[in-house]
Parts: sequence; structure tokens; C-alpha cells
Amino acid sequence: MPTEIYLLKVGMSMTEGVVEEWYIPNGGTVGNGELLYRLETEKVNLDVDAEAAGTVIHLVAEGVTMHPGDVVGHIYATGETIPETAATTPPTQHSTAVAPQAVSASPDSSAARAVDPPEVSARRVSPVARKTARELGVDLGSVEGSGPGGRITREDVEAAALHEPVATLDDVAAKLAPNRADQVIPLKGMRKTIASRMHESLMTTAQLTMDMEVRMSDALKLRAQLIDEWSHENIRPTYTDLVIRAVAKALAQHPHMNSQLTETELVLKGDIHVGMAVALEDGLIVPVISNADRLSLRETALESARLAEAARSGSLGVDDLHGGTFTVSSLGMFGVDSFTPIINSPQAGILGVNRIRDDVAWQGNTAVKIQAMRLSLTWDHRVLDGAPAAGFLAEVRDLLEAPYRLLV
Repeated sequence: MPTEIYLLKVGMSMTEGVVEEWYIPNGGTVGNGELLYRLETEKVNLDVDAEAAGTVIHLVAEGVTMHPGDVVGHIYATGETIPETAATTPPTQHSTAVAPQAVSASPDSSAARAVDPPEVSARRVSPVARKTARELGVDLGSVEGSGPGGRITREDVEAAALHEPVATLDDVAAKLAPNRADQVIPLKGMRKTIASRMHESLMTTAQLTMDMEVRMSDALKLRAQLIDEWSHENIRPTYTDLVIRAVAKALAQHPHMNSQLTETELVLKGDIHVGMAVALEDGLIVPVISNADRLSLRETALESARLAEAARSGSLGVDDLHGGTFTVSSLGMFGVDSFTPIINSPQAGILGVNRIRDDVAWQGNTAVKIQAMRLSLTWDHRVLDGAPAAGFLAEVRDLLEAPYRLLV
């Protein structure tokens, strides 16, 4: 009997998912434990390994929405028979069954060779690389992959685009012709979840945003000292780490900002779990630093680095994404001076971190150069009023302006 390939269930709340990308082509061979497909769910994307070795037969195409536990393919061991239709006809979005005619499953069999798709299809091409290739008009067949196993990445496509031949007048005229069709992108997976939750958050809460200036000169000096001191441990604290540490300490003093409102009561959360928004190519994900108020600044830097790397590599665990009581979102690296972050319901607040800029402060009649940053706090006015919200934000500011307090 072939080994069934299931749509992996990730977490109790998962209701649907898709095979975002098959790493092994239909009819190709896979080893036990090798990467098999890329799973996209409502909350997280991750790679799924093969649980057996043999010939892979797809039952669903990439991008088809399925339920957890649905069978999306089979792995036939050497010597097992493969239905001939399955071995010679790649599945469509509606293919879920195969004909009963059989052939021998062997890596060298003619059936296995017959299903090999064109060269580009057989190679791994990231979804972002495919999209970039369409946008830039790059033929993937001419692109050499630099990723693991020769996988074609977005950078490979962009590099290939830079080496295209110089356009002629006819080429220019063709590009000016209004014959390009609109691109329709299905709303699914992470993007669908973000759209739904952000809309729901704005519709069900009373959100207001206030900004506050912070003098960051001493915080910058502290960070530089810590980078030098912790360099032998390969720990490099970020400005956001300092903010998260300040937020965790401030939440302990302002419990209403660390609360959740239900239909009948206000729950002041006993634990302080700070979410940190991480931007990915296809959306935003918020892993959670658990018990952030109990962690030292060094431990905060270690945990935030682990979560950020896991988010970008798609290896976050289910526990890394649940339980947040407050969120920090940073756009400072993009040169943003102020923005309006949207609350991650059912939390009561979210803090936006903006860029650090050169500024001037007056000491008597003397102008002094400083580094400053604006913090943007969005809070739920149903939970607390402007004055206590400002008190929380001022506490964060004071901690950052006297950063030695972040070390105790």
C-alpha cells in the first residue's frame, strides 16, 4: 500500500490550508525525511517532510484549499504499482482520484520518466520567484538557481532581469501597447487571515492613537556598549529589543493596558506576553515573547532573534504564536516617522516604533544635538481613557530615556 500524504494539521484552530508548493514534482522520487511540500495555513507557513521514500504522486495541485487531514498525494515504494493515469497525467485543481491501471514503481521506470515535467518545473522555484519572473518578464528556463538544491530565488530572477538585452524601438512600442491583463491574486492563507482580522479589529473596538517623543541618545550608547560586551556570544540587541523590554516593565505597572475585554467583563491578564510583529514577503506574523517581564534584556534579545529567524524561515512552532497580551510593531527601519498600528484583538493596545533621527534639544540657551524617536500607541478606548494610556506611554518613554533601568 502506498503511504498517504496528508495535509498537515498545525494547531487546534487550523480549519483549512493549501499545498503552496510541491518540492517534489509529480512522479519524482523523494527520500524519507526530505522536503516534500510547502504548507500554507491561516497563520503560518512551513515545510513538510516525507514520511517514506519512493515515487511521489500528487492528488491535488498547488493552491487548492483543503481541510487538515485530507489526502493530497501518495508515496509509492520501489516495487509498488502506480495507477497509470496518475503517473502520466499531472493533477488539476479538481483531480482527486486516479485510474486503476497499474505500472511498476521504480526510479528508472518509463512511467516515472514520462511524468517528469519540463526542466524548470522539476527544479524548485520559490513562489516569490515565480511572481517576480512574471512581473519582470523573465524566462525561468534561463535562470540559474543559487538556493539549496539549485532552487531559484527572487534574487536569481532579479539578477537575470538586469542582464536582459538592450531594448529596440519595436520592443518599446510593444511594451507601450495597452494589452497587459490585470493580475488576479486569490485572497487566501495568511493574507486572507490578516485582512479579516484587521477589519474585525477596527469594527469591534474603539481605537485611538497618540504619539510621544523619546530622547534615545543614552539608549543608543547602551546598545553600542552591549553589542561590544556580548559580541563573544553573538548577541546583538536591537532598538526594538530595548522597546520590548521597556514595554514589558511598563505593562507590569499599568495592568489595564495588559488586559482583554469580553462582552461582560474586563480581564487583567496575569502574565505579560509581548508579541513582536515580523514582516514577511506574503504578510505579517506576530510571534510572542512569553513572560517578557521576567526576562532580562539579554534574554529578550536572544528570544526575539530566535523568533524573528524562525518566522522568516517558516519554522515557528504553534506555541510561538499564541497567548500575546500586547504587541510591538516596528517600521523604523523603513524610515517611518509616525503610523497608526491596528490592535491585534482581543488585546487592548499596540505600540508602533518609528525611526531614530537626529534632532536638537535646548539646554538653557544652548542647542544640543540628540537622537530622538517617536512612539505611536494605539489603544482601545473602551478599556482605558486617554490619561492612563498616556501614563503607560510616558512610562515606556522614561525607561528608554534612562536605559540603565532596563538592565534591572
